[in-house]
Amino acid sequence: MAGGKGSRMDVLTETRAKPALPYAGAYRLIDFPLSNCVHSALADVWVVEQFQPHALNDHLINGRPWDLDRTSGGLRIMPPFTGDEGTGFAEGNADAIYRNRRFVRDFDPDVLLVLSADHVYTLDYRDVMDAHLEHGAAVTMVTTRAPENPSRFGVVQVGDGGRVTGFDYKPERPRGDVVAAEVFVYDARALLDRMDALAADGAALKDFGDSIIPALVGEGRAAAFPLDGYWRDVGVIESYWASHMELLGLGGGGAPSLDLDRPEWPILTYATTRRPALVAASARIENSLVAPGCTVRGRVVDSVLSPGVVIEDSAEVRNAVLFHDAVVRRGATVADAILDVRVEVAAGATIGPPDATAPRDPRRPPPLAVVGRGAAIEANARIAPGARIASAPDSDGEPHTAKRATGNG
Repeated sequence: MAGGKGSRMDVLTETRAKPALPYAGAYRLIDFPLSNCVHSALADVWVVEQFQPHALNDHLINGRPWDLDRTSGGLRIMPPFTGDEGTGFAEGNADAIYRNRRFVRDFDPDVLLVLSADHVYTLDYRDVMDAHLEHGAAVTMVTTRAPENPSRFGVVQVGDGGRVTGFDYKPERPRGDVVAAEVFVYDARALLDRMDALAADGAALKDFGDSIIPALVGEGRAAAFPLDGYWRDVGVIESYWASHMELLGLGGGGAPSLDLDRPEWPILTYATTRRPALVAASARIENSLVAPGCTVRGRVVDSVLSPGVVIEDSAEVRNAVLFHDAVVRRGATVADAILDVRVEVAAGATIGPPDATAPRDPRRPPPLAVVGRGAAIEANARIAPGARIASAPDSDGEPHTAKRATGNG
């Protein structure tokens, strides 16, 4: 499911679908479910699109990085379309499936695995599907714990034997912190039949949590599969930034949250080749991820630099995530911030707090400044914590097609 507008990501999703957002300096968010699918030996993967699909399609390139560019099966793009009754733009993930029900029925799968494209985790979906078939459930939902903000999700109550006994969709007062991780395994025929029945009764088919899952739970036909490893919904700016800090071991536990370098389970992606990162003698880098193509001559602390980023002499970047080809000029400071593709921070400018070294609670993100794609911050400007700077009006293109930034010195 890669069609949502992603409005909670503010300027970062003005001109791109949320699943196309860069992550960890090397990946896009959609790389995680696609890589999980490939490593789980799933040969038929459909991507449902809607909002701003162009950058996403540039990245997918027919599925080649995930070995899904096949003559039979493989990757299939499902754009919105008109011409038949009930077609057009979907209003949620359940509605998106329903508008494509004819294609699902024609394919006639026994099991339909429905995934969100903006969550960071690794999981062998075969384990979930095996448990689903063993239980004979109509739906099996992967669950995890979200003690800080369960009201953002579907909150699940689980009884004996893994049977789901209660489900509250985005409740104001959640009954616990066990939530659905937006990985659903459905009995395909049962799902489509349920959708037809709800539509015939005039029910709104928006998200699965609105009517479909509560109905299946009420019938005792829903099961839970607990996910013990790392899972993070990065669909809001604060959680997106926090997930990057967790990669650096700054999430409170003191160790990286997710191993992105597992030879047996690599996260596959599409990217052009860049030269190795250049770290000059004047550079000081502490606890950071620095991607190929970067040039670092200043100071980088607790940050993630995507390919092509330039940090000039006497510039400082701290607690920040910088997208491809961003430039921080001499004497500039960037802290508690996210800079989109090709942002340029001119000499002497400051983004974020004047002192980002003050002690803080690692579980609570500070006010984050976010600068949109291609924006230029003028020399000696002061951008306050929590500010939002819109993308440049003429800024387009994505990282792998962007003109590479260069630094002086």
